Amino acid sequence: MKKIIATKAILNERIDKFLAREFFSPRKTMSRGKYTRGEIIRNIKSGDILVNNKRIKPSYILKEGDEIISNFKVQISKKLFPNSNLKIKIIYQDKNIIVLDKPAGISVHPSTSSGQVPEKNTLVNFLLVKFPEIKNVGDGSPGSELRPGIVHRLDKDTSGIMVVARTQAAFDELKKLFQNHEVRKEYLAVIFGKLKNKKGLIEKPIARSADYKKQIISNAKTKTKIRPAVTEYEVVKEYKNYSLIKAMPKTGRMHQIRVHLASLDHPIVGDKKYAHKNTKNPPGVMRQLLHAQNLEFELFGEKYSFESLLPVDFSRFIKSLDWNGIKS
Repeated sequence: MKKIIATKAILNERIDKFLAREFFSPRKTMSRGKYTRGEIIRNIKSGDILVNNKRIKPSYILKEGDEIISNFKVQISKKLFPNSNLKIKIIYQDKNIIVLDKPAGISVHPSTSSGQVPEKNTLVNFLLVKFPEIKNVGDGSPGSELRPGIVHRLDKDTSGIMVVARTQAAFDELKKLFQNHEVRKEYLAVIFGKLKNKKGLIEKPIARSADYKKQIISNAKTKTKIRPAVTEYEVVKEYKNYSLIKAMPKTGRMHQIRVHLASLDHPIVGDKKYAHKNTKNPPGVMRQLLHAQNLEFELFGEKYSFESLLPVDFSRFIKSLDWNGIKS
């Protein structure tokens, strides 16, 4: 156990930042007695760091005379391995961010499930090769050591634009932007059938299913946590049995676009999880045809806008519809 009395020198400073400066060191061996910023935040949240014998938040502002009591516990975390064999296109990079074009079939980060050996073929494994500094960027939440720098995610079989934080300051700011819905996201999707309204807003709260295996539109019997979810959409082109649409999620719930479109009886082509029982996917489509095409935001006073071209499988399917002359 360690006690620290706050002095004038550290007044008006957040406790997590003070302790990070006081104790932080890139730790190679446990014997060094130093802690990563993520471990410090986890200890604050778990109650192993107290101020005046009370639990506080990482954002607590220190006052003169505050007594900080720490009983640090190091969480044994799963090791991340850089993977130089992965080929992922980097669209842009600067001192704050990395923007990538994620291919379908690659997870963003290893699973946080206990008892599992971390995957080595994820976006994070790729990033660690060229950007090892992101290893200490995160919010300190459980499992965050497996998703360093990650401020938003795409499903494994969804392709397209992603932004990753390269510094802690960029991470904190980007998280705020996403939480405050200040990031503009635009997706392209191919759905079954034709929508009655060619433009619209889907406002349907989403929750986990009872078995936690998928997301559902909440109802009166829903027992899991219900979260508001809003998706704007617009039809780009119609075909005989399909439609190409733009989807602009205003919130960022897991599987949001997929669940919302399925709730309108127009699931995304290739979506195995949310397709209706009698839905038959066309030959050659191996994943949901959902692509994150555009991403726009403002960070530290600078405006950013990125675009990702359709991947080959998505583009080929669209061309096949045009080629067969079945558009309406």
